[in-house]
Amino acid sequence: MPADKNCAVPCDPRMNRTRSRSVKNRILVVDDEANIRGTISDILTDESYDVVLAADGEEAMRKTAQNDLDAALLDVMLPKKGGMDVLDFLHREYPIIPVIIISGHGNIRMAVDAIQHGAIDFIEKPLSMERLLSSVRNAVRFKQLQLENISLKSRLSSEKPVTFVGKSQAVQSLLSNFPQIAASEASVLITGENGTGKEVVARLIHQMSPRCDEAFIGVNCAAIPENLIESELFGYEKGAFTGANKQKKGKFENASGGTIFLDEVADLSLSAQAKVLRVIQEREFERVGGTELLSADVRILAATNKDLASEIQAGRFRSDLFYRLNVVPVAIPPLRDRREDIGLLVEYFLEEFSQRAGKTFTATRNAIQLVSGRNWPGNVRELRNFVERLTILSGKTEIDADDVLRQSYPDDIQIEAKFDNMTLKDAKRDFEKGLIINRLIRFNMNITKTAESLDIERTYLHRKIRELHIDSEVELPADAVMEADA
Repeated sequence: MPADKNCAVPCDPRMNRTRSRSVKNRILVVDDEANIRGTISDILTDESYDVVLAADGEEAMRKTAQNDLDAALLDVMLPKKGGMDVLDFLHREYPIIPVIIISGHGNIRMAVDAIQHGAIDFIEKPLSMERLLSSVRNAVRFKQLQLENISLKSRLSSEKPVTFVGKSQAVQSLLSNFPQIAASEASVLITGENGTGKEVVARLIHQMSPRCDEAFIGVNCAAIPENLIESELFGYEKGAFTGANKQKKGKFENASGGTIFLDEVADLSLSAQAKVLRVIQEREFERVGGTELLSADVRILAATNKDLASEIQAGRFRSDLFYRLNVVPVAIPPLRDRREDIGLLVEYFLEEFSQRAGKTFTATRNAIQLVSGRNWPGNVRELRNFVERLTILSGKTEIDADDVLRQSYPDDIQIEAKFDNMTLKDAKRDFEKGLIINRLIRFNMNITKTAESLDIERTYLHRKIRELHIDSEVELPADAVMEADA
């Protein structure tokens, strides 16, 4: 099958087909001598390979187009089409297929020439069975690695660029440092409450860094049992413990060349902390149960919602690891400290859910004002979930203030968190302010109806609007503002 010249690899649907584990690896054997074809076929069949045979170059090219091959064994001296011509064809049209050259006329120059033309190995006749099988195994693994690499690059290139939404001074100050942070190789410690966007910040730093084309591997340290965390991070060797039936790479190995993000790093055991510290200091590690030193070419980003100073004092976190991770500290402000960003976030999430649902969701100004008046102790994550609930349960594409009020519900945990450190005077002021804003939005900023619903006089409502600075948070009619100032 001819290759699409615009593709990095041939656009052959067979190439990226995922085979089930029951399907054998398929090897093409090309040699003009029938006894050699038969011998190689017997050896490979005994090792559970599926073998495709070709007696000349033209047949080899035809069989390649007809089969999903994992490797090719190619003789140099062939009728109709020479081996080097077939090699050029395979390298050009099917570069994913690894080719092993076999020849009875081998010399150093021919071997070098074959490698330069794209072969991954060169074997001289008479063939050694051990040498043959070793080369085929390496070739099959080489193709698997190529497919994994293509899949990874495809995912990376198709991922939506990460965005940290906000126009507030706090966010702009945060983002202004990202180019310098991303350009360095220093470890970064990202702190902030749950739901503030610590992983978004980590991905944004990776996306802006020189490692952006390589892997970003996230690890939630709090979600992995303590007895498994080391094997997850560093991998393990076959036989390292009961159930370790084969070697497995860890997160650090999978992130090689890219970035590893240790989320909830404060939840690492002290033993795992010691190993992470060694990786940072020595840039090397060992798999569990292994002795081989593996290099760690990774950028380390970490995050936590805990006070690490308190954790260090309590003996739960190593101070030396803290200093290694905290080379560049990044603190993300909670949503309540950047209320002017809430409207932007609502619009951003509405656009996201619109694309997913195939319809256009919008929100009225009053709805956004009502949402912006809340503290959102769960931060951006809680806000996103609330906006998604609105799009699902409102039953319409334009979200208004009534929809926001209907989908709201009391939450004792949120109330407790909100008033936890307030005095009675401050709590009363906060409650009055929130109640008046909600009622104003419900009655579309109508002062008379709002006052009636609160069972107070218009003049008293105007005084409260001025005292509580409500006019700076909601857009009141011009006559109402003038009346309040009078």
